Amino acid sequence: MSVIQGKDFLSPVAKILIAALIVIILLLTFINSRDLNKIREPDASPVKVLQLRFEDRPDGSIAVIDYKTGKQIDAVQGEAGFVRGTLRGLAQERIRRGLDSGPPFELIYRADGRLTLSDTATGRLVDLESFGPTNAGTFFKLFNASNAVAVSKS
Repeated sequence: MSVIQGKDFLSPVAKILIAALIVIILLLTFINSRDLNKIREPDASPVKVLQLRFEDRPDGSIAVIDYKTGKQIDAVQGEAGFVRGTLRGLAQERIRRGLDSGPPFELIYRADGRLTLSDTATGRLVDLESFGPTNAGTFFKLFNASNAVAVSKS
């Protein structure tokens, strides 16, 4: 009578792939459990803040409206991919959270020269200079169009 030896059902390659998958899952779990807000560098103080609303127009343009005065200060015409993409992402976040378009966005020029677009409804921040000077400049020109004044340091 012969002794039946246990057969190894997994090949060495399959064992390596399973081990790698387990390591990846553990690594992703660790990364997702970290609070990334603690890693973020603190923002410099605001020099200028512009509160804005953005409205789609029937002609396909986007009206840029000063939230405080209700006056249109500019319009985004044509493709304007960066502006449209940024605003679309922020608007979709509001929709996911069931929020309306009422609360303003804040365009913030900071003491260190950085430019931030903040959604006051969701708290989401977009550091515009991260996308390069040309893209950030498309938003920076809104300060000139609005005649925004500097933030008081009181």
